[in-house]
Amino acid sequence: MCGRMAMTLPHDAMAQLFNAAPANDLPEVPNYNVCPTVPVAAVTSGEEGRRYRPVRWGFIPHWYTKPNGGPLLINARAETIAEKPAFKAACRERRCIIPAAGFYEWERPEDGSKLPWFVQRSDGAPLAMAAIWQDWGELGSTAVIVTTSANNAMGKIHHRIPVILEADQWAKWLGEEGKGAATLMTATGEDTLTFHRVDTAVNSNRAQGPELIDPLDV
Repeated sequence: MCGRMAMTLPHDAMAQLFNAAPANDLPEVPNYNVCPTVPVAAVTSGEEGRRYRPVRWGFIPHWYTKPNGGPLLINARAETIAEKPAFKAACRERRCIIPAAGFYEWERPEDGSKLPWFVQRSDGAPLAMAAIWQDWGELGSTAVIVTTSANNAMGKIHHRIPVILEADQWAKWLGEEGKGAATLMTATGEDTLTFHRVDTAVNSNRAQGPELIDPLDV
């Protein structure tokens, strides 16, 4: 799954990378501890072309009468996303990409502790996480990250992982190249990601600073 991430990359560079027009109200970066319910930057595509714009991380189904009218939806399972009433319309019509420097995952040993790891691409490129979005009332656009079963490497930490898109898959996921997006919702290759332990300071959603992603000597 993905419950926390780091967005440290300049917005102008991300807009250029994804060939998207940047909005004027993008969330402040760097942010080394991005938590659910806050705005994140996302790439969407429509008649006006690609846009790089803010969305609220935390998808709100259209039937919620208030933002907290049901469970907080920050991840959606790839295996059932096309069937779930909350997600199926957005999965067909409103797919997006959420770029990040990396995300955090927690290992939970038998002693009950929470040991955080920072996960990023092995090649140093930004992560392009598959997501879907929809508008909801005064909050505007809300989004959820798509997850799938972890590959063998990541499975040692957690059994779920965000769907990571390669550059040649972006257009298909965004709906610019017809159908076939479902074929992209699979675990990434074993060598695509690297991860290292980080300090438990990140267990607090109030923690900030670049030291949060520094490798921890263990």
